[in-house]
Amino acid sequence: MVCMTQSRPKPQIVSLTDAAATRVKEIMKERGKGYLRVGVANGGCAGMEYTMDYADAPARLDEVVSDKDVTILVDASAVLFLLGAKIDYETTVLHSKFVFNNPNETDACGCGISVTIEPAQAV
Repeated sequence: MVCMTQSRPKPQIVSLTDAAATRVKEIMKERGKGYLRVGVANGGCAGMEYTMDYADAPARLDEVVSDKDVTILVDASAVLFLLGAKIDYETTVLHSKFVFNNPNETDACGCGISVTIEPAQAV
């Protein structure tokens, strides 16, 4: 007997706001790079920090996400921590920076750099 199950669509790991997509495109053009790699690293007083870097090519285990004509590489070890995150680009009088709006973030340090992130749970 063959069991046929329908697979559900894969959720998009991360997405970009229009402002973030525009800024990433500008940076990639200036730097001559093709990809934005995002992830998380242990560090800071709250336990984790978001990482962003340039890449010429995907690493073997990177998840590749396309959003608003930008190709984002997600480090394989960060997938469950970033699932559902939206990256924005914010400009104020005092600074311009990328901001992660992450539903898995449970706490943040007062400095705004370090965060506590719980891995996404299977549904």
